[in-house]
Amino acid sequence: MKHNFGAGPGILPHEVLKQAAAAVIDFNGTGLSLLEISHRSPEFESVLNEAVKLVKELFEVPEGYSVLFLQGGASTQFALAPYNLLPEGGKAAYLETGVWANKALKEAKFFGEVEVVATSKESNFTYIPTNYKIPEDAAYLHITSNNTIYGTQMHQFPKSPVPVVCDMSSDIFSRKVNVADFGLIYAGAQKNMGPAGVTLVIVKDDLLGKTGRKIPAMFNYQVQIEGGSMYNTPPCFAIYVSMLTLNWLKSKGGVAAIEKENEAKAKVLYEEIDRNPLFKAVAATEDRSHMNVCFVAENPELEKPFLKLCEEKGIVGLKGHRSVGGFRASIYNALPITSVYVLIEAMQEFAEKNK
Repeated sequence: MKHNFGAGPGILPHEVLKQAAAAVIDFNGTGLSLLEISHRSPEFESVLNEAVKLVKELFEVPEGYSVLFLQGGASTQFALAPYNLLPEGGKAAYLETGVWANKALKEAKFFGEVEVVATSKESNFTYIPTNYKIPEDAAYLHITSNNTIYGTQMHQFPKSPVPVVCDMSSDIFSRKVNVADFGLIYAGAQKNMGPAGVTLVIVKDDLLGKTGRKIPAMFNYQVQIEGGSMYNTPPCFAIYVSMLTLNWLKSKGGVAAIEKENEAKAKVLYEEIDRNPLFKAVAATEDRSHMNVCFVAENPELEKPFLKLCEEKGIVGLKGHRSVGGFRASIYNALPITSVYVLIEAMQEFAEKNK
């Protein structure tokens, strides 16, 4: 058995993989593969409608918001958010908390002025800045809720005088959030929602159509809303697997239930890191991520031997990002707490061998 701590594409529920595999051969008794049916067929339209319905139900999306399933990953949304929300000659505010936030603000500079309200770059992004001033003349404030590379997460969202745009790629559906506090939420699917290839966008309708610029159809949220996420052929398989994953989440009791599981996984793993003399966490305690647990060996020479031990125990995907080094245990929704205990046991065994 493998224990998949990979940062993304991340672990998916086994039952979802079995259903998806079956659909590749014969989708819902049609005699056709899901990969070869028309996206305009009633069969696929029901998949897309169900996926949208589940997003609205699980995330308690209020009226006045649209749900889209788009292509291009969250990195495309780095450009589409300002393209659709930042008026000609306007300004956007950005909170810089990691590589992805930095890439997002760089894209926004193509469309207008960008003000970085705060950054933690000087500490290699080991904490989430606080006590910054949000300019009231900004079109929006852009934040990144969870930082996969550095293992930090926003546990409180800022009270903002302007609409908040949030990249939730690595913690979407892992905890309850109040969608009404945001003007735009976007997330690549490949952490908690499904496979790579589809991106979820939740946007407040009354923010659109106010930039004063002409936007090509494929990049225009309003056009995509009017087309029901099918202005062109959508990523059918990725949407189907996302729908299955959302159904799985619903069967487990929804977001509130999975949030408790995620908190429990993070708690026991951080407790072991703090207790074990061979390891230390890298993120500020108050900003530690419940999705990506980043830690290093006190002695860097022990990193490779520990990874070898983990490999022997079926633990995969633990090597840290090159920007931080060490280890990164991604404990997304589908990872059971039993796998976390296997990792903890490996850490304890390694400490015994290296006293």
